[in-house]
Amino acid sequence: MSASDTPSELASSAEHSRPPRREFKARGSFVIRCEGCNLPKLNCLCPYKVSVESYAQVWLLTHSLEHLKPTNTGRLIGDVLNETRVFTWARTALDPKLEALLKDARYAPFLIFPDDQPDYADRVVGMDAVHAVKACDRIPVYVILDGTWRQARRMFRKSPYLDGLPILPLRTERETRYRLRKPASKAHLCTAEVATELLRQGGDIEAANVLDDYFDVFNESYAASRFYRKIDEPTPAMERLLAKRADI
Repeated sequence: MSASDTPSELASSAEHSRPPRREFKARGSFVIRCEGCNLPKLNCLCPYKVSVESYAQVWLLTHSLEHLKPTNTGRLIGDVLNETRVFTWARTALDPKLEALLKDARYAPFLIFPDDQPDYADRVVGMDAVHAVKACDRIPVYVILDGTWRQARRMFRKSPYLDGLPILPLRTERETRYRLRKPASKAHLCTAEVATELLRQGGDIEAANVLDDYFDVFNESYAASRFYRKIDEPTPAMERLLAKRADI
């Protein structure tokens, strides 16, 4: 290298001598996934997908980041309940389809959220309100904020178009079985578990049982795939779903 080289020439030379940076790969991007269920093909979920009817409906208001996560359990609800609706949350813009549904007298939407703050205590109702609207031939709807607990609380506070909805807190002794993310508390159920408990308490027992089994299969299959382990022997939940599919 010549002593007459300028600093800029030296920098340019150094840049050209460096090996190219490796292409950025997102975590798990090398995994071969099923196009149908988005799970690793090693333990595909598709053979266990069963659709059932329910009187109540579930509408998911999903944080945009959740759409990108294969570990999101909200999509399991749509696999089981055909009438499930999914909307992407936005702070200022209300989806016109959601706006129309909120005004539709056929539906009685309940916003699922804890009753742990006094400023909205006047909006809190119990499961008896769900049974009451069913008796009036209206369709109860569980509006679930689909995101992390921190995201859900922000969505709750920043969505003025939801301010008129009654708030239905989920009361259950169930602890989460979700193995793919670490919850802050065992009482913090994932989205699919919340929907399962609401369906069960609202009287949609078959739908609740099928969704519960489907969640179990998803939970076990995804966890096993993380360790490159194939599930060879069907679990009890798998066997029940296979039997349900055979009956259809």
